[in-house]
Amino acid sequence: MSDQPADRRPRRRATGVAGSAAHDRTRAYRQLVNPYEPLRVFSDDHVAAIHEAALSILETQGMRVLSEPARRRYAAGGATVHEDSMMVRFDRALVTEALSTTPKGFTLHGRDPSRDQPMSGRHLSFACVSGPPNIMDVEGGRRAGTFADFKNLMKLCQSFEVITILGGGVEPQDIPVQIRHLDTTREMVNLTDKIPLVYARGTGQINDNFEMIRLAYGLTDEEFRSKAYATGVINTNSPLQLDIPMAEGLIDFALWGQPTIITPFTLAGAMAPVTIAGALTLAHAEALASITLTQIARKGAPVIYGSFTSNVDMKSGAPAFGTPEYSKAAFGAGQMARHIGLPWRSSNATASNSPDAQSAYESQMSLWGAIMGGCNFILHSAGWLEGGLSTSYEKFILDIEMLQMFAETFQPVSANPADLAVEAIAEVGPSGHFFGCAHTMERYRTAFYAPLVSDWSNYGQWSDAGALTATQRAQKIWRETLNNFVPPQRDPAIVEAIDAFVARRKEEGGAHPVS
Repeated sequence: MSDQPADRRPRRRATGVAGSAAHDRTRAYRQLVNPYEPLRVFSDDHVAAIHEAALSILETQGMRVLSEPARRRYAAGGATVHEDSMMVRFDRALVTEALSTTPKGFTLHGRDPSRDQPMSGRHLSFACVSGPPNIMDVEGGRRAGTFADFKNLMKLCQSFEVITILGGGVEPQDIPVQIRHLDTTREMVNLTDKIPLVYARGTGQINDNFEMIRLAYGLTDEEFRSKAYATGVINTNSPLQLDIPMAEGLIDFALWGQPTIITPFTLAGAMAPVTIAGALTLAHAEALASITLTQIARKGAPVIYGSFTSNVDMKSGAPAFGTPEYSKAAFGAGQMARHIGLPWRSSNATASNSPDAQSAYESQMSLWGAIMGGCNFILHSAGWLEGGLSTSYEKFILDIEMLQMFAETFQPVSANPADLAVEAIAEVGPSGHFFGCAHTMERYRTAFYAPLVSDWSNYGQWSDAGALTATQRAQKIWRETLNNFVPPQRDPAIVEAIDAFVARRKEEGGAHPVS
């Protein structure tokens, strides 16, 4: 059963979880394990060659690092730093040492242990879209994101079990940037009980975010720093540059003991070589340089190896997503992550400008690349549109359908004697049907996945019901979900402490992003 009903399904309870049968089924989505062997595009020799080429790039060319404090740490850690050019070069022994202290797996901890997300092996977590400045829906069109939209997206994330980690949803343009993080992080911890993702936009904002999350978990400072409770993305400026907020974010997250998702954004033919192998070599070099900084700051700091390699339209230069090249690059990135033994992040991306057929098939291509490549963490799993410039309410729901269907494919298939149905086959006999036999009647309520969006009725029934497209049905579902939403229970003392912290920091002027 789905955990979000349409009209023909049982009504959802106010907490965002369906009735008991659906609840039991969708709770299995909380800690997914992908049972399938990862696909490969490179031989082991090719993987080793890419790694060696990346080490060579770091030794001979290096990485431009715009942050002076980060360059100081690199120098103290044994890298060669040229202050005039801001270039940092790395002996391969330094990188190898950093990889030896980076955890090969860890767990992101929820307030409820059932929300914990292991980052290792074949475990897989889905996080919603993060970062678009715009929001769209089929009725209101495309517009600047607002705080109300942000809260709506947090409610939608809480309402579907298949989303296990939060993203930024949409950037609320109606809140000043120096206090925006205070309002958004407060809503993350008030409207959901899922693992937060926060941005690296300067030490001040990072400290505020982690302090609020620490308060929400009811932890001491030492307890918070001892385990992973939140995460954030670090993007390099390809090719071969690490800017100030990203470099300092690597340091700050490491000092807090929280994992960074280190993700070079390499578009083959634009900011990266036109070949998939070349683009992955560049991305791998940038990731290794960034990983090294985390271990210089704090040995044992957790890291997720991120990849976001795609191609561009060679006619216009526009980014393309969900392409065959995107999927093959994802397979290759997964191999590189496993080569150095780290958990791996990928994405669900599309270049489509509306929640249409293009957005669906490009997203499914992206998801196949990530999932069958052996990904542990998929960011932008639900809601991404317009190459990441917009979040779509309808696309969020359409993506939830796809994610739930993938989650169902991960569930084990039983083949015990009762499942072989020999007696049922004998009962029905030649030319009969199985609709009413005992075997079917005992199992039909839970035998199959019940779709969230898909309409399996015949043409006449579909037409009589209004001939709604999948996008129109998705609009109805997200509106009903918000109307029925009730937030998880909160300790009033914790809520009061977070509100007091937010009020104080606003009085102090908040924290401006670092650029």
